[in-house]
Amino acid sequence: MSKQHGWKPLEITADDAGVDPTPAGLAEFLADTDKISSMLIAEKALVFRGFQVSESTLEPAMDLLLPNRLAYVHGNSPRSKVGSNIYTSTEYPPELTISMHNELSYAHAWPSRLLFFAAHEPTTGGATPVVDGTLWLESLDPAIREAFAGGVRYSQNLHGGRGLGKSWQDTFETDDRAEVEAFLKGTEAEWEWRGDGGLRVTQLRPSTVRHPVTGVEVWFNQSDQWHPAALGDEMAAELAQILPEEELPQSVRFADGSAIPDEYVIEVRDKGLDAAVDVDWHTGDLLLIDNVLVGHGRRPFTGPRRILVAMSD
Repeated sequence: MSKQHGWKPLEITADDAGVDPTPAGLAEFLADTDKISSMLIAEKALVFRGFQVSESTLEPAMDLLLPNRLAYVHGNSPRSKVGSNIYTSTEYPPELTISMHNELSYAHAWPSRLLFFAAHEPTTGGATPVVDGTLWLESLDPAIREAFAGGVRYSQNLHGGRGLGKSWQDTFETDDRAEVEAFLKGTEAEWEWRGDGGLRVTQLRPSTVRHPVTGVEVWFNQSDQWHPAALGDEMAAELAQILPEEELPQSVRFADGSAIPDEYVIEVRDKGLDAAVDVDWHTGDLLLIDNVLVGHGRRPFTGPRRILVAMSD
């Protein structure tokens, strides 16, 4: 695990915990849930290593770390559901980097915790970088922070079964329009059903939030991931030739509707990655993060990397 900027996740082994190096030993250590909660807030991210956890023995630890597992409803990244609110990590080409972000920061509600589990380590690369959200915020040019102060406007075009990006059925884990509308009514979002069977959703969200316990302010938006400029010049140009901005699967502007300059989102993306600390995976590792205090991403990899993820409020 690389260390930068004086912070890194706390690594906990069986020797550190004073328990057997087994899944049962890990569950014994995690049983003091108040202690784990305090540790997570203080350390921001915890790595549990060397407990010989497998997919078949993961459930007890997951139940203790995520007392109220959430479905990935309204999530925008492609992933597969493999258990009871357990998902694969984002299914994105292995040669590409996934930039830093807080899970569902564009949504009305987001998980407070994320748990990653290494079912199979990659052959090379594939680390999960994590970044201190306060450091990320402070690293940005003051002019950029000021420009984002009013918040951002996210727009999604979710197709009805065929098209670019995700379908509304996959996004909301239902094919019932009434269920989708009931969900959206509680989110302060605007939406409309399109004539082609798709759904357009628009949301106004803040660019920063404060942690509910510590009160620290963190960078907390996915403007760079929703902006075509951060995809790279070639891909952005290809998208612009296919579709206008308002028809893209997802796009973002400032809250007042004005365009976000390309150079702003590129700085946001790059500063987040520059400030990140890599968590390298070994089969059986678990990584628990506070989803407000810490952003995460993914480094390129080779080999059969299998990382599972679940979340809790």
